[in-house]
Amino acid sequence: MSTTPKRRAVCSYENMSEELAAAFAEKYPKGYNDYFQDLVKYDKPDGTNFYAVTVEIPDAIYLVKIKVKTDDAEDLERWLDGEDGEDSDGNEGESLPDDNISQYSSGDDDATDSE
Repeated sequence: MSTTPKRRAVCSYENMSEELAAAFAEKYPKGYNDYFQDLVKYDKPDGTNFYAVTVEIPDAIYLVKIKVKTDDAEDLERWLDGEDGEDSDGNEGESLPDDNISQYSSGDDDATDSE
């Protein structure tokens, strides 16, 4: 008795069919952010790479490509040198919040526990 192997394919997260999206939602009910250990990095012949998770439906097994932003050495160097705060138009970009979190207090948090 011979069984036909499942078709294997690659698609992006944004272009999933309804059936594949339903299987994805069943496998990752909270989204893929809680399942980073399932992301696998695949190298392409042109030297680039992509990240994907495996999702299976009755007739196929899909690699669903997930967009992942990774820092590279150049990004880190620019950030360390303070050059990351401006975009190409010279406008200030998104920056890290300052360390003074007390400025965000409403004043109601000053109660202390007494035992």
